[in-house]
Amino acid sequence: MSNRVVCREASHAGSWYTASGPQLNAQLEGWLSQVQSTKRPARAIIAPHAGYTYCGSCAAHAYKQVDPSITVSCLSPSWSAVAGSQLTATSTSWVQGILLPRSPDRRIFILGPSHHVPLSRCALSSVDIYRTPLYDLRIDQKIYGELWKTGMFERMSLQTDEDEHSIEMHLPYTAKAMESHKDEFTIIPVLVGALSESKEQEFGKLFSKYLADPSNLFVVSSDFCHWGQRFRYSYYDESQGEIYRSIEHLDKMGMSIIEQLDPVSFSNYLKKYHNTICGRHPIGVLLNAITELQKNGMNMSFSFLNYAQSSQCRNWQDSSVSYAAGALTVH
Repeated sequence: MSNRVVCREASHAGSWYTASGPQLNAQLEGWLSQVQSTKRPARAIIAPHAGYTYCGSCAAHAYKQVDPSITVSCLSPSWSAVAGSQLTATSTSWVQGILLPRSPDRRIFILGPSHHVPLSRCALSSVDIYRTPLYDLRIDQKIYGELWKTGMFERMSLQTDEDEHSIEMHLPYTAKAMESHKDEFTIIPVLVGALSESKEQEFGKLFSKYLADPSNLFVVSSDFCHWGQRFRYSYYDESQGEIYRSIEHLDKMGMSIIEQLDPVSFSNYLKKYHNTICGRHPIGVLLNAITELQKNGMNMSFSFLNYAQSSQCRNWQDSSVSYAAGALTVH
């Protein structure tokens, strides 16, 4: 059996964002430096996946809420199980004479919608490494093994993986947000198909145990309304004024429902307005995971921090894509 390491190339570098590491680093630093970290540390974020020229500044509002380290209090209830189990030299560290569980590595789950291949479930990558112009990101094969064993996942081909942009557009920002701990985290990329409501519930339940773990971060990849003839979507509420105002009102209605953390209301909103939110299924999975944890008494809140449009539509020939960035915090 071959032990060859398989890499996914940064296939959209040089077109959707710069292939130059130093230039990319400077751009990301520039956007992040203009944003406040008001919802840190985020347990999950929703952020867009368009070309960085269009959505780089919006996405920064979500990534600014990511804490690359994991702060563990010796009294934290989430560590009680670990503290009560047998502690080994590799799982512990000494802090001021007190033996504490060693902070585990960060795991970053990246849930992106499938744009090019029909998929009724979710798919895992076939590779070991995701390349970025900044540095390579390592897939967590242990977690992949756990997910694969459930029988709920397919494997995507390398071609499908490299054609898809919804996960890749989050890799440079992930690398940047985690650069101070670059050897201490892994990624779990998941391509999310056109799931039924019951499948969103199933996957939400599965991912809820990972969302409950403070050492994990969930990145949910989604743009919001795709408006115009080329997207075959032209909903317009004249009472809102200009077309772009109507689009904003429609998007913010959906964003408000997401902030209520109610997957059923979000599904009903989509059925009513058919808003072209391309990451609706990853968002649905996240909302169902949150619902599962709330049943067990976990207290969380989600806030959107930024909203933007690629352009302002004023007539029927125009088109635009909307972007929103937000963060989930655990209380």
